[in-house]
Amino acid sequence: MLQKRIAQWALMAVAVPLAAAGARRLSHSLEARRGPSGVSRLLTRGADLLRPQKARRRRFW
Repeated sequence: MLQKRIAQWALMAVAVPLAAAGARRLSHSLEARRGPSGVSRLLTRGADLLRPQKARRRRFW
């Protein structure tokens, strides 16, 4: 039971923020190459759903 809680915590603390950062970075790189598109907007929305507090602050790396 304790191992399950630790695994859930690790997923929420590590995997979800990494997935949101990866989606946001991919969206920015797609927009830089090809301009805004439906795919880049979808990636940004997905990242905003995962980490809404990061949506306000944009990073350039």
